[in-house]
Amino acid sequence: MPTTHPIEAIVVVVPARDEEELLAASLGALEIAALAARAAGIGVQIVVVLDACRDASADIASAADVMVVEIDECSAAAGRNAGVDAALQLFADLPPERIWTAHTDADSIVPPHWLTHQLSLARRGAVAIAGTVRPDFADLTPEQTDAWWAAHTPGVADGRAHGANLGVRADALRDVGGFPRADREDITLVDALRGSGAEVVASDAAWVRTSGRAARQAGRGYAERLRDDLQRAAADGIRRVAHPISMI
Repeated sequence: MPTTHPIEAIVVVVPARDEEELLAASLGALEIAALAARAAGIGVQIVVVLDACRDASADIASAADVMVVEIDECSAAAGRNAGVDAALQLFADLPPERIWTAHTDADSIVPPHWLTHQLSLARRGAVAIAGTVRPDFADLTPEQTDAWWAAHTPGVADGRAHGANLGVRADALRDVGGFPRADREDITLVDALRGSGAEVVASDAAWVRTSGRAARQAGRGYAERLRDDLQRAAADGIRRVAHPISMI
């Protein structure tokens, strides 16, 4: 399903639940990525959705150049949907097929070319993009780090959906009913998009660094899956491997 209209605006949605330790760095990286897209003539709106926050996340978001939405759902899916709905009102004069929605998490750092890369794929016909993520290795044990590198090849996208690195054209997101209320809303959404016939492109060219903390405030997600997978791999005795260096 090729893109028939150029993308004119991007909505970036960041759900956050008590992320005062990591939110500022996440928003700083997003602003750099937004500057690159704006330089290309694209309107960008970053939305932080504060979901039942009890810490200083609201103060951090309010100090940034972003739209702030507050909900009390304790649900990443609800946060992503609320952020999309709020931001789309700012671009109400544009048809949804000309609006791109980009999704990440408040504990993640996007690269400077994150949005421009998604735009380039959208121009080539991508309706959704499943980008890759890498953990913050400072959060992992040496054994877990070795296990991760043994299971991943830099430059090769595995096609798995991650809410920390996801892009969807607004009309396609609308047509499948938005993010579903599920433990893995990102995977379920991408499955629905593929089922609808939408062109979902997997890419490792703009990978996102995300927290490898053992617990996620927003509930079950990448960090918990990472912990479980790598604990199993480490227990299997995967030997130490050379760690390639990847430059963004």
